[in-house]
Amino acid sequence: MRTAQNGDSRSVIYGQKTIDYSLFYIERKTLEIAVHPDNTVIVKAPINSDISLIEKKINKRARWILRQLKYFNQFTPKTPDRCYINGETHLYLGKHYRLKISRGDNNSIKLLQGFFQITCREEPAPEITKRLLSKWYLEKANIQFNESLNRCWSKFKKFGFTKPTISIKRMQKRWGSLSNKGTMTLNTNLVKAPKECVDYVVTHEICHLKYQDHSPEFFKLLDSIIPGWEKIKHKLELNMI
Repeated sequence: MRTAQNGDSRSVIYGQKTIDYSLFYIERKTLEIAVHPDNTVIVKAPINSDISLIEKKINKRARWILRQLKYFNQFTPKTPDRCYINGETHLYLGKHYRLKISRGDNNSIKLLQGFFQITCREEPAPEITKRLLSKWYLEKANIQFNESLNRCWSKFKKFGFTKPTISIKRMQKRWGSLSNKGTMTLNTNLVKAPKECVDYVVTHEICHLKYQDHSPEFFKLLDSIIPGWEKIKHKLELNMI
């Protein structure tokens, strides 16, 4: 019988370590344990799962969870909050560009000689720069993500899958996800990563068309499409955290 509530913050003890996690009950057949770059551990369990069985499985995966937490800890301190002022650097496709902000006849952003050349109709201010840059990133994400899907899709044609459609939004804890209806949702911030990292995330999500979980079979398929994908994943986290 279920004794925890959806979204509960809980913990298990493994040796001398305490593993804190958030538990969610959702419509699924298997338990999923995910460790995110911000060091949160999210557990998704089938509805009506017994909490004692859930914690037994968490303990079974505890060494892997602790390794993942240690892996993400190496990237601290994390990138400070952006101020959107002249001279500040921002990423696009893995490269750093400095902001060069001025007033002009039109709102526009161009990449030129290592700079985001930003012009504003109004007197430049951080909130205006942030709004213009966010819109620019979204437009570029739509282009880059669809190009990535086209590049990656050719490796999956033999499976006879239906090609996913792409949705773009800001996500706090994930780079991408794939819905049961075949919609691939990608994090807007992914457009700041190198193209090979974008392709890795897109390929990862396409693999979920065949395997909905992160089973050994899933990773075997991912390995066959992108040998050495772990190095690309490492580059993604190193660049983006």
